[in-house]
Amino acid sequence: MTMPEIQAIPDAALEVIGPDGARRVVRVSDSPFMIGRGGEAGNHLQLPDRRISRNCAALVYDGSCFFIEDRGQRSGVFVADEKITRQALKDGDVIHFGLPDAYEIVFRAGDQSLPQLLNRLENISTMEAGTGGLGKLNTLLAATALLHSNLPLDEVLGTMLDHAIEVTDADRGILLEPQPGGPMRIRLARQRGGRMLPIEGLTPSQTAIRFAIDQKRGVITEDVAQADFDLKAAQSIIAQRLRAVVVIPLFALSHPRLGESGEINPRGELLGGLYLDSRRPAAFSKLERDILDALAVEAASVMDNARLVARERERQRLEQQLEIARQIQEALLPREFSHTFLQIAGMNQTCQTVGGDYYDVLPMEENRTALLIADVSGKGLGAALLTTMLQGALSGMTIGQEPARVIAHINHFLCLHSQLERYATMFFATMDHAGQLEYINAGHPSPLLLRNDEVGAPFPAEFFPVGLIPDAPYRSARFQMEPGDTLVMFSDGVSEAMNSAEEEFTVERLKQAIAGKSDVPVDELKREILAAVEAFTRGARQNDDLTLLLVRYPRAN
Repeated sequence: MTMPEIQAIPDAALEVIGPDGARRVVRVSDSPFMIGRGGEAGNHLQLPDRRISRNCAALVYDGSCFFIEDRGQRSGVFVADEKITRQALKDGDVIHFGLPDAYEIVFRAGDQSLPQLLNRLENISTMEAGTGGLGKLNTLLAATALLHSNLPLDEVLGTMLDHAIEVTDADRGILLEPQPGGPMRIRLARQRGGRMLPIEGLTPSQTAIRFAIDQKRGVITEDVAQADFDLKAAQSIIAQRLRAVVVIPLFALSHPRLGESGEINPRGELLGGLYLDSRRPAAFSKLERDILDALAVEAASVMDNARLVARERERQRLEQQLEIARQIQEALLPREFSHTFLQIAGMNQTCQTVGGDYYDVLPMEENRTALLIADVSGKGLGAALLTTMLQGALSGMTIGQEPARVIAHINHFLCLHSQLERYATMFFATMDHAGQLEYINAGHPSPLLLRNDEVGAPFPAEFFPVGLIPDAPYRSARFQMEPGDTLVMFSDGVSEAMNSAEEEFTVERLKQAIAGKSDVPVDELKREILAAVEAFTRGARQNDDLTLLLVRYPRAN
């Protein structure tokens, strides 16, 4: 049996020119020599452009010359700008596929030896590809240097958009940023040529944006006509006749977090998105994609740094405001008690910059002195605001009113004006020179009475806190103080102070701290109470404000 004779193929090559101008040379090794998109159809020359059919064209040698045949290209096969079905080729013929910004193929054959031709074309290819690659890398380096400059952030990001448009040859670029409870909004928009675009009326494809964010990866669609149905059917894409769309989500990369499945997710908070589109199909090389990814990473880094700087400035601003609030709150507390016949010591120690505890000593008519300690629910700025309202309400009271009317007024005032959903426990009392104490305990821990070195708690909380129920009834009670008696008023930050084992100091320990000390001056007694609390807590962080008001009814000289 005679083996079939294998037909020899003369030397020939195809010079492939990409959409970006890069060149490469492919030797024609078989007949038919298949050309198309992807390798699954057995193509010898693969052109990565979704507009080109998988079975596109074939180069065939018939024994005398090479022919180019259309094997199913949707837009047709052209030689010298004429659409062909089958066409004989001569050296230098240019083959294309009826597509703008797409691949071109130059057929190379002739008198010169093919090795010399290949060497010449490979040198040209290397030089042009290198020049194009270096040009694009220079674009990346220039963009990176600018992104980390000290120019205003929007100017830097706008130029970054210009570089992204230049790399991708897009019609426009848009920088997106997230907004609570809605689609991402446009922060900046540029068009080709470095011109700013007004953001009003711009409609980037929300379908592509949502997909990129949901998938947490870039979406690069070189030809919408070949894309998934959802993107192809998107109204904004149809209305604007878009053919190429790029969306790259920008994530904070400097703060890794644990993913739902337990793996470390290097993507942090969503900072925004880089969006590019064009009315022309595109074909992105690997270098262009890499440069685009690098630009996106650098832009995300700059945006993340700017966000952290803004947060730090906001934190400093809030700290300054809180410090002002603390100074105002301290100024509301009484500084000295020379206006009263009583021996008094008081202190307030907040667990945060500002607090919700308040005490005061107010002179009244008829040789009486008003005593007050209050504890607003909660902590921080909200509680501090309510203590200020409380102090304001007290300052507006008629000096000669009775405790029940004072408390009723404060309760009504706070219920009417406070929108903070907070209330305050309060112990309010008046004392005259005869030691007559008239008081109301509105939900506050009972003050302790130190009498003849023994300690009791004869002032139970019988009424609702103020600011809780608008029409709550209040009624005062009377108690006769004896010379040498000491009233120890405190907030629950004292009795509930905790050690590292989360054990409370308790009222019983407070009683033990003051028992047997009727002759200790009130200032020293206050210091001994604080020392007992500190010794118990051993430096453990406290979660409540600590306030003391000590009042001694003096003995006659």
